[in-house]
Amino acid sequence: MAPRSPVPRGGSAIRQANLREHNLSLVLRLIVEAAAAPSRADIAATTGLTRATVSSLVDALIEAGLVTELPPVMSQRAGRPAVPLVPAAGTVAAVGMEVNVDYLGVRMVDLSGAVLAQEICDGDFRGSDPARVVPALAGLYRAVVDTVIGATDRPARLAGTGLALPGLVDRTAGPVRLAPNLGWRAVDVAGLFRAAVDPAGRPYGPATPGRLDRPILLDNEATLAARAECDALRGLGVRTFLYLSGEVGVGGALVLDGAVFGGRHGWSGEIGHTVIDPDGPQCRCGATGCLEQYAGKDALMRAAGLDLSLPIDHLQRAAAAGDPAAVTSFAVAARALGTAIANAVNLVDVETVVLGGLYATLAGELVPGIERVLDQRVLAAPWSAIRVRSAVVREAAAMTGAASAVLTQVIDHPSEWMPRP
Repeated sequence: MAPRSPVPRGGSAIRQANLREHNLSLVLRLIVEAAAAPSRADIAATTGLTRATVSSLVDALIEAGLVTELPPVMSQRAGRPAVPLVPAAGTVAAVGMEVNVDYLGVRMVDLSGAVLAQEICDGDFRGSDPARVVPALAGLYRAVVDTVIGATDRPARLAGTGLALPGLVDRTAGPVRLAPNLGWRAVDVAGLFRAAVDPAGRPYGPATPGRLDRPILLDNEATLAARAECDALRGLGVRTFLYLSGEVGVGGALVLDGAVFGGRHGWSGEIGHTVIDPDGPQCRCGATGCLEQYAGKDALMRAAGLDLSLPIDHLQRAAAAGDPAAVTSFAVAARALGTAIANAVNLVDVETVVLGGLYATLAGELVPGIERVLDQRVLAAPWSAIRVRSAVVREAAAMTGAASAVLTQVIDHPSEWMPRP
């Protein structure tokens, strides 16, 4: 008898429960991410699982309130009508939150992608005190949770909470290392938020599904906005791109084959602090000549001689009217953005650049100048043209991405949401 092959070091046998969890996740992900609602037969054909196995898994997901059936549709093939499957609406949801320089926001999104409630508070949070800002965010959170969970007979189960911040963030319940435009350094935002939701340290919502009983997911706002854009572009077949988010600061993220690349610590994507000119203006980060000093909202408005608090459409109207300072402001920003993007594209080799945040609105003013620089500076441009496009997700992208990141944990571990025997 031949000797048994040893188990590779670091490996382990796949237990039946683990295999079922894997298959549940596989089926749920297919249903959530499908461009068109699949049937049980479609899932069996895609996964290679037997129809009996797929039916068992789907029935379990339906019982858990994660999937629901649509009315049957007649198929062109012989046999029974197909029953389309879609993510259940209003049963499991996540809260996505954001602190940015000029607003606070909270949005609750369910597994189907529907927005159940939202609260936005505009303000100026440059150089702000987190001990004041985070409790204000907690107030918005309570309002959203009360709207969805406290006021319904069959409330959605809260899968968790994600928070987007403009800076270097330790991803899971860690501190904000540095948020230059907020003026925050080494701030335990998760701890402040929990204390603000309930100063006594109790979970929010007595005996309700809205309690804070899971770690708060923290990440950079551009990273989470890129995640929301990745979800939106999946149906268009765009799975690899460089994402730029323009606000007062400039954030970025690299999406590779449908996944956001975070780097070793989750700190990648700080394209706003790449150097355009070492002798350029001082940046809030402490360095000089950073991209955001040429292409951030404050920089754009300042160069045009406009009040920084005005909406960006004032700058657009001035440029359209031929105001020389406004036209020059856009030209300088486009050249700086093109230079930074060209450097990134030469390094990572992507063909698509997505402009999000403020830049999606300003695409008409910025894209021609950006493309001229890319044609000059991207080495591979003659053989592989770089496509610059506006983001599909323009409203509350970082909040949506934060909620999506939390709901992905549900998709990865659906058995946690199954009824217990």
